[in-house]
Amino acid sequence: MKALGFFVVLVLLGVLAGGSRAGETAAETQPAAEAPPAAETVVLTGEQMVQKTAALAASVAFVMAVSIVGAAYAVGRIGSAALGAAAEKPELLARSLAFVGLAEGLALTGFVIAILLWIKM
Repeated sequence: MKALGFFVVLVLLGVLAGGSRAGETAAETQPAAEAPPAAETVVLTGEQMVQKTAALAASVAFVMAVSIVGAAYAVGRIGSAALGAAAEKPELLARSLAFVGLAEGLALTGFVIAILLWIKM
């Protein structure tokens, strides 16, 4: 359980490091009449764009790495316990494989989050 909680915290930190799309979406949906004048519009320089892209790329790499390592650890622990239980009671194998699938879901969740961050670039 500690590994799952640690994984969730790290994934959330990776998402927060990438920034939030909520502010961008709200600004895009405002009517044109309420838009700020062009003089107040912030334009990113080339260096700022590179920094933003680098931060998002680092977030994608971090989320993927943490999700894969967390899933590998969980599958290793759960898989060995499942096979140990199946050696003693073979009827437990089908139920214990479901838990291995849940651990693989951690990697899939990290992959989806990384793809969402990548699309933001």
